[in-house]
Amino acid sequence: MTGVDGNERSKTNNEEIFDEHASHYSSTIDQSLAAYGANHDFFTRHKTRLIERLLAHRRRDPRKMDLVDVGCGIGKIHELIGPMFGSVTGIDVSTESIAKARTDFPDYTYFDYDDSRLPVADASADLALAICVFHHVPPEEWQQLASEMLRILRPGGLALVIEHNPWNPVTRRIVNNCPIDRDAVLLTRKTTAKLFHSAGASRVVSRSVISVPPLNNTLMSFDAVFGVLPFGAQYYCMADKPDAGDEG
Repeated sequence: MTGVDGNERSKTNNEEIFDEHASHYSSTIDQSLAAYGANHDFFTRHKTRLIERLLAHRRRDPRKMDLVDVGCGIGKIHELIGPMFGSVTGIDVSTESIAKARTDFPDYTYFDYDDSRLPVADASADLALAICVFHHVPPEEWQQLASEMLRILRPGGLALVIEHNPWNPVTRRIVNNCPIDRDAVLLTRKTTAKLFHSAGASRVVSRSVISVPPLNNTLMSFDAVFGVLPFGAQYYCMADKPDAGDEG
């Protein structure tokens, strides 16, 4: 990867971690989840259903939406959510992950980057998605990333963050045992919501998800009841970019 001056720069620790695991990312995750009766595919499917449900609740038609997946990694979820959207753009700091995503999903657009500014134009997306990304970002850069996600949204667009819940002991155990997460710093629902409030979001909503072990398809029903409580293995935070009627 080259910087703006054209010279090679050293990779950050996170870039090295994800470059190292790009070719076998899912199997690495599966090894960490095996003891809990789940795998990477299960959580990918669950997140896909969650995204569908949240957009339906907000009366948004994904076919008319341009998606930017921030920290997309190898683009695993794009196989499921990609066909839902009008367009898909994935961005990540890992050049190896982006190379694999381009090979696996040639119909979508991918960029690697090495700057704090996302390589996406202002007001060019309808949904900015970040799945389990913030905990890999140094805490001092969290606010910048939240602000960047809002910057790339069109007025009225949505930012959606899905993150691990640090209050869940099973989640913490899985994270602590996963080599990909060895430098992770988990952030709470309250912290994530505050980042988007500070970035200027007009509305921020967050709830816990995966409130029970992954035994069957009743998961969403349990989440609907218990999502207000901090029990879930993960949580989502959805923020609205102010539209023209909200400004001023």
